[in-house]
Amino acid sequence: MAAEPATKPIADTPGAEANARSLPDAPVISGLQEQISAASSNVQNSVPAVKAPDDGLQTKRILYIIPNFRAVSADQHLPPQTVKGKFNTAALDSVDYSSFIFVAIQAGVAQARNATPEFHQGAAAYGRYYWHTYADYVNENLWVEFILPAALHQDSRYYTLGRGGFGKRFAYAVSRIAITRTDSGRSVFNASEIFGAGAAAGISSLYYPSQERTFSKTFDLWMTSLAIDGGSSLFKEFWPDINNKFFHQRN
Repeated sequence: MAAEPATKPIADTPGAEANARSLPDAPVISGLQEQISAASSNVQNSVPAVKAPDDGLQTKRILYIIPNFRAVSADQHLPPQTVKGKFNTAALDSVDYSSFIFVAIQAGVAQARNATPEFHQGAAAYGRYYWHTYADYVNENLWVEFILPAALHQDSRYYTLGRGGFGKRFAYAVSRIAITRTDSGRSVFNASEIFGAGAAAGISSLYYPSQERTFSKTFDLWMTSLAIDGGSSLFKEFWPDINNKFFHQRN
């Protein structure tokens, strides 16, 4: 008579199936699952945050009135600005309906300050202040946005930084008075702004009364133009944030 095997197969053992279900997962499989989970977590953490569609988005006008034609949204890549494009932006900024409103305010302030005593006071005087101020406005636009940018191959647009803290963005916006891009995208000295505003201030003295044609008056106009342009760049930098928080304006 043949001897019985010392052990029986697990399948033949009573309750083997229940015992098998109660056994823990194999260490190899459990470890593999942990590695896959960790890898998945690392991939998710390494994916850069996607900016909301409106972050850094410029509008063609600020508050539906102020022209914002030269502002470029953050991270937007545009082809080089053509000579025609530079002329168009200068012309649009000069003849836009808001320009006449802006000039009217400036002329009123100048008359209230008696900035040019030779113009006197009254309605006729306001007319003199108005056309001189408008001539200054167009003159600077042509030099800063068209003539020198076309001659020096510089880009007259404002490129929004749109990231970083307030101090970093503030410094960037103000620095655009002295720094700009070439048509090829390099950062260079903003000769178009600095010398363009100076040339416009010098030319303006030709159509003001002779008593106003002094170096100090011309220098003051030059510095005022640079200060206004610097303030404009600063406002353009933070306009998308202001718009998204308060106005939700769309083009």
